[in-house]
Amino acid sequence: MRSFFTPPLTATFLLLAATLTASKLTSNRVSELLAQPLDTIDRQILGYTGVDNPPIVESVLKELKPSSYLVRTYSKGDLKADLFIAFYAQQRAGESMHSPKHCLPGSGWEIWNYQSANIPVDGNTFKVNEYSISHEGERRLVVYWYQSKNRIIASEYLGKILLARDTLLQSSTAASIVRIIVPDRPGTAEQARSFASALIPEVQRCFGNR
Repeated sequence: MRSFFTPPLTATFLLLAATLTASKLTSNRVSELLAQPLDTIDRQILGYTGVDNPPIVESVLKELKPSSYLVRTYSKGDLKADLFIAFYAQQRAGESMHSPKHCLPGSGWEIWNYQSANIPVDGNTFKVNEYSISHEGERRLVVYWYQSKNRIIASEYLGKILLARDTLLQSSTAASIVRIIVPDRPGTAEQARSFASALIPEVQRCFGNR
Protein backbone atom coordinates (compact mmCIF):
# COMPACT_ATOMS: atom_id res chain seq x y z
CA MET A 1 0.00 0.00 0.00
CA ARG A 2 1.42 3.34 -1.01
CA SER A 3 2.08 5.73 1.87
CA PHE A 4 0.12 8.98 1.83
CA PHE A 5 3.08 10.87 3.31
CA THR A 6 5.46 11.20 0.37
CA PRO A 7 8.80 12.99 0.97
CA PRO A 8 7.62 16.32 -0.57
CA LEU A 9 4.38 16.22 1.41
CA THR A 10 6.24 15.36 4.61
CA ALA A 11 8.66 18.27 4.06
CA THR A 12 5.72 20.63 3.47
CA PHE A 13 3.99 19.39 6.60
CA LEU A 14 7.12 19.89 8.70
CA LEU A 15 7.61 23.40 7.30
CA LEU A 16 4.01 24.33 8.09
CA ALA A 17 4.35 22.90 11.58
CA ALA A 18 7.54 24.86 12.11
CA THR A 19 5.89 28.07 10.90
CA LEU A 20 2.90 27.59 13.19
CA THR A 21 5.19 26.87 16.11
CA ALA A 22 7.19 30.02 15.42
CA SER A 23 4.03 32.09 15.09
CA LYS A 24 2.77 30.83 18.43
CA LEU A 25 5.96 31.27 20.43
CA THR A 26 7.74 34.33 19.02
CA SER A 27 5.01 36.65 20.28
CA ASN A 28 6.69 36.59 23.70
CA ARG A 29 10.27 36.95 22.51
CA VAL A 30 12.43 39.94 23.37
CA SER A 31 14.24 41.79 20.58
CA GLU A 32 18.02 41.44 20.58
CA LEU A 33 20.13 44.42 19.57
CA LEU A 34 23.39 44.18 17.66
CA ALA A 35 26.59 44.44 19.65
CA GLN A 36 27.86 46.98 17.10
CA PRO A 37 25.79 48.98 14.58
CA LEU A 38 25.95 47.89 10.94
CA ASP A 39 27.49 51.21 9.94
CA THR A 40 30.63 50.26 11.90
CA ILE A 41 31.44 47.70 9.18
CA ASP A 42 34.82 48.71 7.76
CA ARG A 43 34.74 51.03 4.75
CA GLN A 44 38.06 49.56 3.59
CA ILE A 45 37.78 45.86 2.67
CA LEU A 46 40.38 44.09 0.51
CA GLY A 47 41.31 47.33 -1.21
CA TYR A 48 37.66 48.31 -1.79
CA THR A 49 36.46 51.68 -0.51
CA GLY A 50 32.87 51.90 0.70
CA VAL A 51 30.56 54.90 0.35
CA ASP A 52 27.09 55.02 1.91
CA ASN A 53 24.17 55.05 -0.53
CA PRO A 54 21.08 57.26 -0.10
CA PRO A 55 18.58 55.95 2.47
CA ILE A 56 15.98 53.44 1.31
CA VAL A 57 12.68 55.13 0.47
CA GLU A 58 9.96 54.93 3.10
CA SER A 59 7.59 52.80 1.03
CA VAL A 60 10.26 50.08 0.64
CA LEU A 61 11.16 50.24 4.33
CA LYS A 62 7.53 49.63 5.25
CA GLU A 63 7.64 46.51 3.11
CA LEU A 64 10.98 45.23 4.41
CA LYS A 65 10.44 46.21 8.07
CA PRO A 66 14.11 45.88 9.16
CA SER A 67 15.27 46.84 12.63
CA SER A 68 18.31 48.42 10.96
CA TYR A 69 20.00 48.26 7.58
CA LEU A 70 23.08 49.21 5.62
CA VAL A 71 23.29 50.19 1.95
CA ARG A 72 26.79 50.92 0.70
CA THR A 73 28.76 50.73 -2.55
CA TYR A 74 32.33 49.45 -2.44
CA SER A 75 34.63 50.37 -5.32
CA LYS A 76 37.98 48.97 -6.43
CA GLY A 77 39.26 50.06 -9.81
CA ASP A 78 36.38 49.71 -12.27
CA LEU A 79 34.48 47.19 -10.12
CA LYS A 80 31.61 48.32 -7.93
CA ALA A 81 30.04 46.00 -5.36
CA ASP A 82 26.64 47.04 -4.01
CA LEU A 83 26.15 45.87 -0.43
CA PHE A 84 22.79 45.57 1.33
CA ILE A 85 22.35 44.22 4.86
CA ALA A 86 19.02 44.13 6.68
CA PHE A 87 19.00 43.18 10.36
CA TYR A 88 15.93 41.92 12.19
CA ALA A 89 16.11 42.09 15.99
CA GLN A 90 13.24 39.65 16.22
CA GLN A 91 11.68 37.45 13.57
CA ARG A 92 8.06 36.40 13.57
CA ALA A 93 6.22 34.03 11.29
CA GLY A 94 4.91 36.02 8.34
CA GLU A 95 7.43 38.81 8.95
CA SER A 96 10.63 37.02 7.99
CA MET A 97 13.34 38.40 5.75
CA HIS A 98 12.48 39.02 2.11
CA SER A 99 14.27 36.63 -0.22
CA PRO A 100 15.99 37.99 -3.36
CA LYS A 101 14.58 34.88 -5.04
CA HIS A 102 11.21 36.64 -4.90
CA CYS A 103 12.17 40.32 -4.72
CA LEU A 104 14.40 40.38 -7.82
CA PRO A 105 11.75 39.07 -10.26
CA GLY A 106 9.30 41.51 -8.68
CA SER A 107 11.68 44.32 -9.61
CA GLY A 108 11.94 43.21 -13.23
CA TRP A 109 15.12 41.13 -12.97
CA GLU A 110 15.19 37.66 -14.49
CA ILE A 111 17.14 35.04 -12.55
CA TRP A 112 18.59 32.85 -15.30
CA ASN A 113 21.06 30.84 -13.25
CA TYR A 114 20.59 29.55 -9.71
CA GLN A 115 23.72 28.20 -8.06
CA SER A 116 25.71 28.34 -4.84
CA ALA A 117 29.27 29.03 -3.79
CA ASN A 118 31.45 27.98 -0.86
CA ILE A 119 33.02 30.86 1.05
CA PRO A 120 36.09 30.17 3.24
CA VAL A 121 36.30 32.10 6.51
CA ASP A 122 38.89 31.46 9.24
CA GLY A 123 39.22 27.76 8.48
CA ASN A 124 35.47 27.23 8.00
CA THR A 125 33.46 27.07 4.79
CA PHE A 126 30.00 28.56 4.38
CA LYS A 127 27.56 27.92 1.55
CA VAL A 128 25.91 31.00 0.03
CA ASN A 129 23.56 31.68 -2.88
CA GLU A 130 25.00 32.92 -6.17
CA TYR A 131 22.48 34.02 -8.83
CA SER A 132 23.00 35.39 -12.32
CA ILE A 133 20.36 37.98 -13.21
CA SER A 134 19.54 40.15 -16.22
CA HIS A 135 17.26 43.07 -17.08
CA GLU A 136 17.04 44.87 -20.41
CA GLY A 137 20.46 43.65 -21.52
CA GLU A 138 22.18 44.38 -18.19
CA ARG A 139 23.66 41.39 -16.37
CA ARG A 140 24.65 41.18 -12.73
CA LEU A 141 25.75 38.59 -10.21
CA VAL A 142 24.02 38.36 -6.82
CA VAL A 143 25.63 36.71 -3.80
CA TYR A 144 23.54 36.48 -0.64
CA TRP A 145 23.11 34.57 2.58
CA TYR A 146 21.38 34.65 5.96
CA GLN A 147 23.58 35.37 8.95
CA SER A 148 22.89 35.32 12.67
CA LYS A 149 25.07 35.14 15.76
CA ASN A 150 25.37 31.37 15.57
CA ARG A 151 25.16 30.42 11.89
CA ILE A 152 25.38 31.32 8.21
CA ILE A 153 23.00 29.58 5.81
CA ALA A 154 21.81 29.90 2.21
CA SER A 155 18.42 28.14 2.31
CA GLU A 156 15.26 30.14 3.06
CA TYR A 157 13.37 26.94 3.93
CA LEU A 158 16.01 25.74 6.36
CA GLY A 159 15.96 29.21 7.87
CA LYS A 160 12.26 28.92 8.67
CA ILE A 161 12.72 25.54 10.30
CA LEU A 162 15.67 26.78 12.35
CA LEU A 163 13.64 29.84 13.34
CA ALA A 164 11.07 27.53 14.92
CA ARG A 165 13.85 25.64 16.71
CA ASP A 166 15.41 28.86 17.98
CA THR A 167 12.03 29.95 19.27
CA LEU A 168 11.78 26.76 21.30
CA LEU A 169 15.35 26.44 22.54
CA GLN A 170 16.87 29.93 22.54
CA SER A 171 15.91 33.42 23.60
CA SER A 172 16.97 35.04 20.33
CA THR A 173 15.59 34.96 16.78
CA ALA A 174 17.71 37.90 15.61
CA ALA A 175 19.26 37.50 12.15
CA SER A 176 20.23 39.38 9.02
CA ILE A 177 20.26 38.99 5.26
CA VAL A 178 23.48 40.01 3.52
CA ARG A 179 23.49 40.67 -0.24
CA ILE A 180 26.27 41.66 -2.63
CA ILE A 181 25.64 42.61 -6.27
CA VAL A 182 28.42 43.00 -8.85
CA PRO A 183 28.47 43.26 -12.66
CA ASP A 184 28.32 39.81 -14.27
CA ARG A 185 31.50 39.61 -16.31
CA PRO A 186 34.58 37.36 -16.35
CA GLY A 187 36.37 37.32 -13.01
CA THR A 188 33.75 39.13 -10.94
CA ALA A 189 32.37 35.93 -9.36
CA GLU A 190 35.75 35.22 -7.78
CA GLN A 191 36.03 38.83 -6.64
CA ALA A 192 32.55 38.76 -5.10
CA ARG A 193 33.38 35.55 -3.22
CA SER A 194 36.59 37.04 -1.87
CA PHE A 195 34.70 40.14 -0.78
CA ALA A 196 32.10 37.94 0.94
CA SER A 197 34.87 36.06 2.74
CA ALA A 198 36.20 39.33 4.17
CA LEU A 199 32.72 40.71 4.92
CA ILE A 200 31.40 37.77 6.96
CA PRO A 201 33.74 38.46 9.92
CA GLU A 202 32.65 42.11 9.86
CA VAL A 203 29.02 41.05 10.24
CA GLN A 204 30.01 38.55 12.94
CA ARG A 205 31.60 41.42 14.85
CA CYS A 206 28.32 43.33 14.70
CA PHE A 207 26.63 40.31 16.30
CA GLY A 208 29.29 40.30 19.02
CA ASN A 209 31.15 37.21 17.86
CA ARG A 210 34.61 38.79 17.43
